[in-house]
Amino acid sequence: MKQMLVKTSTHDYPIYIGKSLRFKLNELIKESYTKVLIITDDVVADLYLDDVRNSLEHFPVIEAVVPSGEASKSIKEYYRLQTVALKNHMDRRSLIIALGGGVVGDLAGFVAATFMRGIDYMQMPTTILAHDSSVGGKVAINHELGKNMIGAFYPPKAVVYDIDTIRSLPDHEIRSGFAEIVKEAYIANKPLLEELLHKKLTDISEEELIRYLYEGISVKKKIVEEDEKESHVRKFLNFGHTLAHALEAILGYGTITHGEAVAIGMLFALRVSEHYTDHDLHTERYKKWLDRNGYPCSLYGISHDDIIEKMKLDKKAANEQIQMVLLKAIGKPEIFDFTDETIEKHLQAFAKELNEA
Repeated sequence: MKQMLVKTSTHDYPIYIGKSLRFKLNELIKESYTKVLIITDDVVADLYLDDVRNSLEHFPVIEAVVPSGEASKSIKEYYRLQTVALKNHMDRRSLIIALGGGVVGDLAGFVAATFMRGIDYMQMPTTILAHDSSVGGKVAINHELGKNMIGAFYPPKAVVYDIDTIRSLPDHEIRSGFAEIVKEAYIANKPLLEELLHKKLTDISEEELIRYLYEGISVKKKIVEEDEKESHVRKFLNFGHTLAHALEAILGYGTITHGEAVAIGMLFALRVSEHYTDHDLHTERYKKWLDRNGYPCSLYGISHDDIIEKMKLDKKAANEQIQMVLLKAIGKPEIFDFTDETIEKHLQAFAKELNEA
């Protein structure tokens, strides 16, 4: 089992990465709790809920299952889960366990952050993508006008990453998760990027997966410890996300996975970055990696005006100007502001590259 500690302004919390950890929760939970609410989705519940419940033999356990998919990060599901907690007489000494991918982690974390003004929660990610979302304490639900617009910064008490759960992932979820690892490599770990761009995702061994997850989380850990509330360097973690969030909002959350949208957004951000640097950003190698691993690369016929309007609604936008994280070099991200007109020119060039002009 690999371990690291994340330091925050309120408390430090451990991250555990290893095999069969879902059977060891009684050892990993260090405090006593009056009740434990496991929040999961209907896919993960069939696979791992019994294992987690049975490993909590010292605690009274409640279960709540939400529909799988991004649509569950809604005010309706959030309110329903608050009702479940209240009807089961949970109190401030209760614990919530988020068992699932990024959707469950964000939703359950926001429930924990706001139930009785905040109770403890633990992240138990079951996807590769959730290595990113489960670390750093950003919890949220979506609004129809934008992704993660209603949320908080609220660190978990622990992250327990049982990599056995990844075996059940479909190909599109594997693609989704590795896009975020590539993102972390691009902004802060060039040797990892060089290695990943040579890889076919279907050929990655279990040992390599654990190492890639550990290195990706290490990048995020360092950044969130330096900038917990996203005032500066934490924004670098949004590399590729400006276009990605716009595509997700317009297409409807869940139409493509978050990571697949980020993969498209990174290609766009690399193309824009090329206008501001003479450094080799491995853009062509990255594009070939996307093709080799089956990532969708499309703007889906969406009008540029609609994309720009959604980009301006992004949390990173300021004074109605679009902010994007670009690269001056691999491992050297910077934040740039853009007018609508400049972004339109870049979108035109990008659409032409994708044969969608």
